[in-house]
This record gives sequence, structure tokens and C-alpha cells, in this order.
Amino acid sequence: MATERRDYYEVLGVARGADETEIKRAYRTLAMRYHPDRNPGDAECVARMKEINEAYAVLCDGDKRRLYDMYGHAGLSGFSQADIFRGADFGDIFRDLGFGGLGFGEGIFESLFGRSRTATRERRRGADLRYNLEVTLEEAASGLEKTLEIPRRRTCTSCRGSGAKEGAASTCERCRGTGQMVTEHRSGIGVFRQISTCSACQGTGRHVKDPCSLCEGTGVLEEVSELTVTIPKGVDTGHTIRLEGQGESADGDITPGDLYVVVSVQKHDIFERHGDDLYMGRDLSLVEAALGTTMPVPSLDGEATLEVPAGTQNGTLFRLKGKGMPKLGSKHHGDLYVVAKVMTPERLTNEQKELLRQFRRLETEKDAR
Repeated sequence: MATERRDYYEVLGVARGADETEIKRAYRTLAMRYHPDRNPGDAECVARMKEINEAYAVLCDGDKRRLYDMYGHAGLSGFSQADIFRGADFGDIFRDLGFGGLGFGEGIFESLFGRSRTATRERRRGADLRYNLEVTLEEAASGLEKTLEIPRRRTCTSCRGSGAKEGAASTCERCRGTGQMVTEHRSGIGVFRQISTCSACQGTGRHVKDPCSLCEGTGVLEEVSELTVTIPKGVDTGHTIRLEGQGESADGDITPGDLYVVVSVQKHDIFERHGDDLYMGRDLSLVEAALGTTMPVPSLDGEATLEVPAGTQNGTLFRLKGKGMPKLGSKHHGDLYVVAKVMTPERLTNEQKELLRQFRRLETEKDAR
């Protein structure tokens, strides 16, 4: 059974809002403690160092960190080990700490994983997709099935992803087929190494002389497919449904990515949602509030009856048990709360005014007794 992967922030011992400086400082401290050069022959320190390196490689990269913060480890499931560490420069840090043999490139992967990158080929994976789905409060309460139109990309069947007609592509001379450019800047405190995408080939490593006519040189074809997704009862804004293998289409040795359907519940004209409970306001006349009444109020499953006792004050909160939203994954429901809004009449006839004056006199006499 595979062991559960630890949270990257927990691994480095930093808060989720930690900035780059804090992350780098925490990594240096842990590297000084667990680096194999300081603990020769200690297998536990080797394993811990690999874990620390991976956490640092993700959290020091803005794009990878955003994916991790949003989806956790699942957000990086399409990344190979080489992808995880691409762009992370450990060289300067290890040199500053006095360690050798961990420069960027082939050496770091041998040190981190105990093998060369070329020893085991990583299986490539298609990109994950996100679909923002907006539903009404009623739909969120009842649950439903939605048919989505998902735009996807797949490898061009004509050029097989090269973007070029047969024989019309050659190795990029600028990056020599690597797709990356490495520049070094030396200073009095060390060497700053920067890795960027080759601007000549846009990272493909190849130069297209004659573009493919079917995909216009992009190497991919756009297509729209329909997919039905089940939205469970009780979902709220931010609820995410993962559909495994429904991301970018797979071709050849590329496994498909996943589709993440992120739900957003529309604002309702009557009800205000707080978790599984609903709130609404209900106007009461001065007479209804004073004498009490029985009145219908709307709910998500039809009309409900509200008993208003005599002497109800403005702002009184009434609870209708079980008339709120379904609890996700449960047969139970939240409650519906009705806030009484006692309305003071603005336009009174002379007769109504006289009746109110009589009422005031009676109140005054009652208080004087």
C-alpha cells in the first residue's frame, strides 16, 4: 500500500502564505540538517531530503504552487518528476551550503532520485481541463445531470504533432533540440543560472520549414465533445468534481488528463444561503405583528406555513426546520430562517389616525395603573 504524501507546506515547516524568502530560508535550514553529505549512509535522511527537494521545487515555482494550492497533490498528477523539478535551481543553494555533486541538470536527478533521468522514461500525460459550471439554487438543491460541451485538443493526424509536413522539420539550431536556453551570470557571490524557453522554436526543439496544412503548424486539432456530469444535491460554490481521464485527449503514449468541473451557485432573488441553511425576509403589517397571524412563505419545495405569534417584534427570527438545503452526501436538510420585517404604515386615513390615538390613550392609561 502506498504511503500518503505529506503536505508540502508541512514538509518545509512554513505557513501557506509564506513568501519566497521564507520558503528558501526554511529549505536551507532543512538541507543543512538532512543533506546526505552530512549524513553518509543514512537512508532515512536520503528519503527526507528527496521529500524536502520536491516540496521546495513546487512551492518556489509560482505556476506549480497555484495548482497545488487549488487541487493539492492531484493538481500535479500530470507532472513527471522531471516536470516537477524543471526550473528549480538548487545549484547556488548547495554551493552556498558547501555541498557538491548537486548541480542542475543530470547530476541533480541522479542525486535526488538515485538514478539518471534517462534510466526510466516517464510516461507523458495530457493536460488537465477546468470547466466552470453555473447552476441555480434550485438546481443545487435538487441535483441534476448536465451535458457539457468540452473543447479539447488532440494530436494532428496528418503531421502527428510535429506541426510540419513530412520531412519539413529540422532540429532547432539555437537550442540544439532541447527546447530550452540556459544562461549563466557570474558574480562575486556565486553563479546565477537561468533556464528559459527557446524563443526560436517556442520550446519544441524543432524548426518547422513547411507548416502542416491541416493543423496550420500547431500540431494539434481542436474538437468539441459532449460529456454528461452528475451534480449531487446540496452542492455549494467551489464544489469541484473530478472526472478522471476526461481532460486533453490521449494519443500514442500520452495518457489523458483529468477534467475538473467547478460549481458556482447563482445568487437567489429570495433566499440567502449560509452553508446548508437559508434565510429570507418577510414583511408583516403592524396589525399582523401585534395580533399574530398565519401566512404562507416560499421554500425550495413549495409553500410552507409560518405561524406568527401576537406581539412579534421587528427582526424576530423564525425557524422552519428541514426547509433549507440538502446536506451534501446526506439525507438531512438545513433549516429555513424567516426574518420578520414589521412595516410601519406611511399613509393613514383620518379614521386610522384617530384609532391609533385612541390606542395610545389606552396604552397611557394602562401604564398609569
